[in-house]
Amino acid sequence: MRRTKAAALSLAATTALALTVTGCDTVKETAGGIVSTATAAVASAAEEKMNEVKDGVKATGDVKAGPTSTEGDRTVAEITATNPEDKNADYTVMVTFRDANGNFLDSVVLSIDGVEPGKSKTGTARSNRTLSGEPTAEIAQALRH
Repeated sequence: MRRTKAAALSLAATTALALTVTGCDTVKETAGGIVSTATAAVASAAEEKMNEVKDGVKATGDVKAGPTSTEGDRTVAEITATNPEDKNADYTVMVTFRDANGNFLDSVVLSIDGVEPGKSKTGTARSNRTLSGEPTAEIAQALRH
């Protein structure tokens, strides 16, 4: 994550320099590129976090995303994991936030631990940044372990 933050700070400094040297159109293009790069970095970090799970079983069908709401300056969604197995299970879930057009906005990974057999347990997915519009949450990947 430190690399991601350092890259974002570096990109912000580059943008500030670009603002003083270029016109509005170039600034808009540069800003769009920065957002795109930062978004890709967040998605990559989430994927790396999922790859850290050892001996996980694909369990996307066990997990559901609820509607989104705003909590402070972040978008949140309640995520529910239902354990169909006969022993306790932990879940690692990648949640993707998308805008009304289906465009990727953000991605987060959360853990829902100690879900008892045949029971459900919830966790809250919280965006990494402020999201505009009315984003939706979807389960991109879920692992039961």
